[in-house]
Amino acid sequence: MTDSNRLPHALLLEGPPGIGKFALARALAQYIHCENRTDGDSCGKCPSCKQHESFNQLDTVYSFPILKSESASAVSDDLLPDFVDYLKKNPYMDFDNWLRALNNPNGQPVIYSAESASVIRKFSVTSYSKRFRILLMWLPERMQTECANKMLKMIEEPMSDSILIFVSDAPQEILPTIYSRMQRIKVRRLENREIASYLATVKHMPADEGEALAPMAQGSLLGADRLVKTSEASQVYFDLFVTLMRQAYQRKVGMLRKWSVDAAALGREGSMRFLEYCQRMLRENFIANLHVGSLLQMNGQELSFSSRFSPFINERNVERLLEEFSAARTDIAANGNAKIIFFDLAVKVILLLKQ
Repeated sequence: MTDSNRLPHALLLEGPPGIGKFALARALAQYIHCENRTDGDSCGKCPSCKQHESFNQLDTVYSFPILKSESASAVSDDLLPDFVDYLKKNPYMDFDNWLRALNNPNGQPVIYSAESASVIRKFSVTSYSKRFRILLMWLPERMQTECANKMLKMIEEPMSDSILIFVSDAPQEILPTIYSRMQRIKVRRLENREIASYLATVKHMPADEGEALAPMAQGSLLGADRLVKTSEASQVYFDLFVTLMRQAYQRKVGMLRKWSVDAAALGREGSMRFLEYCQRMLRENFIANLHVGSLLQMNGQELSFSSRFSPFINERNVERLLEEFSAARTDIAANGNAKIIFFDLAVKVILLLKQ
């Protein structure tokens, strides 16, 4: 589209998180401004490319969700240095890390109404050095309604030298009137072989281990990174899951009370991740009953345990089990007493495993 001068003035890159959509948007902006484009790529050497790589290209505007308490005027410019530092460390846009950068892991950043006025003001003047001034907006689904309505006017009545590139993880949450007026490109999840190659070449993981883990990343490089970072935690989760299922099957209520204390010791975030792990293991064990090995996404020790355990996860109890683990996660996320929640869950598992 760029080479044939058919690039739309409003473009949406949509797809699951962690697959490099914003990196693609940045690469597109650099390609548009590059002075010596060759073979479908920017040269990386001209002044414009150097400016893009150092985040100093004056005709490129970044817009992203922030927390109002962090900014007096509630516009992206107030936190641009923090965002640039975040981009350098998080090319695949780990949203949790952005919350940490904002010093509020439980925050709900949005794009405030003041942002639209700031963007419109910047685009109302002539571009500094290039034919196009480019907006790169991360997560347009987080625009406040007032902000979205003002941006809609900019999309409906585009300026001749403006290109608006939006990058969304949840396009279904974008204001419908905006969504319908953008040209949309679906960026698809990466294939397992690409994830395995990333784990081997970037994370220096043995090839066979990377191939085994790749399906669990679900096409996301962020998922692959988390698999590497949580390998030790996964061992803890596996041990707790096995203990829960064995003691629940044997109806060892006293031992399960101690188990609930051990599980609660993971802390709020760790407990939530552990319950997500349990849900995955329940799904995998249910699938194991189909006896189609190519569908399974478990490592060696998980497969070994599941070879004996999977018959106990069947069509009579799998939905109820998943519901109970999901409910426990919700309660812990709401700061409920983890010891009580885990013990209550363990008692329900005793009853459901016998079905």
